[in-house]
Amino acid sequence: MNITEKILARASGQTTVSPDDIVFAKIDKVMVHDVSGPGVMKVFDKLQKQGIDTSKLHDSSKVWIAEDHFVPSAEKISAENIVKLSNFSKKYDIKKHFKYGMGQYGICHTLSHEEALVNPGEVYVGGDSHTNTTGALGAFACGLGHTDIAYVLLNGEIWFKVPETYYFKLNGKLPPHIMAKDFILKIIGDIGNDGGAYNTMQFGGTGIDEMSVESRLTLANMTTEAGIIESDEKTVQYLKERGATNASVFRGDPDADYSKIFEYEASELEPTVAKPFSPDNIAVARELSSTELDKSYIGSCTGAKYEDLLAAAKILKGRKVKIRTEVLPAAISIYKRAIKDGLIEIFLDAGATVGPPTCGACCGAHMGVLAKDEICVSTTNRNFPGRMGHVESQTYLASPQVAAASAVTGKLTDPRDLN
Repeated sequence: MNITEKILARASGQTTVSPDDIVFAKIDKVMVHDVSGPGVMKVFDKLQKQGIDTSKLHDSSKVWIAEDHFVPSAEKISAENIVKLSNFSKKYDIKKHFKYGMGQYGICHTLSHEEALVNPGEVYVGGDSHTNTTGALGAFACGLGHTDIAYVLLNGEIWFKVPETYYFKLNGKLPPHIMAKDFILKIIGDIGNDGGAYNTMQFGGTGIDEMSVESRLTLANMTTEAGIIESDEKTVQYLKERGATNASVFRGDPDADYSKIFEYEASELEPTVAKPFSPDNIAVARELSSTELDKSYIGSCTGAKYEDLLAAAKILKGRKVKIRTEVLPAAISIYKRAIKDGLIEIFLDAGATVGPPTCGACCGAHMGVLAKDEICVSTTNRNFPGRMGHVESQTYLASPQVAAASAVTGKLTDPRDLN
């Protein structure tokens, strides 16, 4: 069995499973945030009216809450949702609640690894479509809707149809001007935006072995439905450094089967951009060098990990930005590290604005949304019409290196072409 099948077999108490099998899997970890949480509460209210007991959760120790999408509160409703989350965590004795303005908090998909909340081999579900980010740790991570999350909270399990697995093999080490974002955009361009629908996308090969854990997280983040990477000693060490006490390597069988295999050479990859209005509408960055921009956004669960900020800072050091540039670290722990290492000073000296961890601009809610006809290069994960603001704005998805280089020139720029 491959790693996805082994995890689902373990979680469902079976010796072996195969694609298309239906299994009831025990859930190891559950996440809700300030968007999904209120929706789950509405489901609880509906269940109560139907006579179903919602007075206690199956296991509150497996649940954690993030405040990330509408913080700082954008208006009255988002402020009220934060209060609802606080009341919910008190009612059900949920200890892991990462509150905005109270120390460590951040984007939910960043906290899952930054706080070592999920271990290799576990089944993790969250009320957000990019929950699959955590698959990079060797876990089966999946986003679910409000009703399914409510069911998991009350019962501790949920059904899955065992997916087929696509295997993406990367040979060689990524060159210095190439980041994981370039690789995953190339893949999405090849298979299409829905090419992995109800399939697991597994990444492997020497190129993945060479990658840092944070680079691997970028790959899994962009997969949606489910991305996964077999854990190794890098994974275990990364988690131990963040407080994990029982993380261990979890891998599939060496002779595992995959429904499709795709192979790539790291040396052949180019800095890549996804043009509006889909992540699969890709082009080589150099082909778009005449595209003028209004804004560069370096943020989100996809593109504001410490490694991402470091890559951007190396380009911005000693330079000035020509367009509005916003840098939002993905968690307070990353923000603090960036301050300690001088990255924040580099961003500010370059003329960029540095803000708090939030999903606001990425989902077009607040904290830097786009106006009509504005054009943005962004390290985020989606660029559908209206995703980052006005429906007639445009977003180009790119790596932190491309976003930083483009901030300096005011046009889409391959980092190799900076003077």
